[in-house]
Amino acid sequence: MSYFRTALLLAALTALFLVIGFLLGGEAGMLIALVFACGTNLFAYWNSDRMVLSMYGAREVDARTAPAYYGIVSQLADRAGLPMPKVYIIENDQPNAFATGRNPENAAVAATTGLLRDLSHEEIAGVMAHELSHVRNRDTLIMTVTATIAGAISMLATFALFFGGNRNNPLGLIGTILLMVLAPVAAALVQMAISRTREYSADAGGAEICGHPLWLASALEKLEAGSRRIDNRVAESNPATAHMFIVNPLHGGAVDGLFSTHPATANRVRRLREMAGVAGPWG
Repeated sequence: MSYFRTALLLAALTALFLVIGFLLGGEAGMLIALVFACGTNLFAYWNSDRMVLSMYGAREVDARTAPAYYGIVSQLADRAGLPMPKVYIIENDQPNAFATGRNPENAAVAATTGLLRDLSHEEIAGVMAHELSHVRNRDTLIMTVTATIAGAISMLATFALFFGGNRNNPLGLIGTILLMVLAPVAAALVQMAISRTREYSADAGGAEICGHPLWLASALEKLEAGSRRIDNRVAESNPATAHMFIVNPLHGGAVDGLFSTHPATANRVRRLREMAGVAGPWG
């Protein structure tokens, strides 16, 4: 069901791009924006993993330098049928984690020192299973395609702003101006909806990989409390990377609203408790 919903959202985003492309820039403007957006996102697809790991000052570890953490990832990767990803630690007190890499053969997982300090062995396993589920589901590819289309829409709006757009479109001047403003917002909303859908899917996949939904549920509750209490200064300075983390690293991002890249943690915990057959305070 999550893949079906993702496909529908991608189709809606593509349709939005085609309609806006013609109305704002005509056929020529649409093609120019698409080529530019594809080029930008192709570069990001091949280099974003190194860029984001460097941005957060992540250091690679192995079985010698972080035996417990590395061992958890190794066991889970084997259970998931995945190649062993590179393993990183980020020096940050906020408990959080993310996965990156263009495919399972070039994947990396990263956890903060706050996560490794504050969570139990079982909870760390739940979090890492979630991240490996992202790798197995190729969510990086899905989000890259989404970013390509959303980026093309934004480029079309910029094209229309500076060059006047398609003067023969049926919307008129006022309609064109409104479309220039609202089109990138609509694209961003669809992009966020896809991101939230993939988080729910990764929760379910992570619970399956580690075999214990309540491990991840307990971890999410702790991560949510930690992200509210502790700043992640790098993430605050680079909010475009917030969707990568298992919980929103930005303050005020816990509400499951239109502009959130993550589902509400309470909703995620409820679903995991239902998977485990346990009634929770939100059930």
